[in-house]
Amino acid sequence: MPVLVVANPKGGVGKSTVATNVAGYWASRGHAVMLGDADRQQSSRLWLGLRPEAAAPIAAWEISKDHIAKPPKGTTHVVLDTPAGMHGKRLKQVAALADKVLVPVQPSIFDIYATRDFLDQLAEVSAGGRPQVGIVGMRVDERTRAAEQLHHFVESLGLPVVAMLRPTQNYVHLAARGLTLFDIAPGRVARDLEQWQDLCRWLDA
Repeated sequence: MPVLVVANPKGGVGKSTVATNVAGYWASRGHAVMLGDADRQQSSRLWLGLRPEAAAPIAAWEISKDHIAKPPKGTTHVVLDTPAGMHGKRLKQVAALADKVLVPVQPSIFDIYATRDFLDQLAEVSAGGRPQVGIVGMRVDERTRAAEQLHHFVESLGLPVVAMLRPTQNYVHLAARGLTLFDIAPGRVARDLEQWQDLCRWLDA
């Protein structure tokens, strides 16, 4: 059972956007998906409450403030949305649970430095080369200097960049309806789905 954790030490970088769309992708493939929300803001839980009955089902995963329990029986795929500032014992617990960690990063110098520190901490608490870590560039306009800085940063990490996602209102509009890119006609979000192709292959590898 693959367990994916979406994590970054900063708030507002797009963790819930990534987590909900990964859950939507796996659900669209017919998997029994649990989406857990360990963030105080409970953005993913709110999103699940907006999700229409006609959409591919995604179940909530009850997670207490101080403990991450095993997902219920019958679950085939798990996505965990995590809070900002996760470190120490909590980070070690999550790293032990995860098969893969996706780290969303925005093209700002503040996000870049915070992410580097977080990745160093993650490497310290991880054991035996587990979990696999992938980087997702968020709200990246390839025409900007900030995007160039982000590219230089990720090249220095030695970690795979599994996607660079453009700034678009599609994610905002879909989230407001409890939906993802994978719940609507592909032609309406073709450019965004193209940016997810490598990410989806990384998820399923």
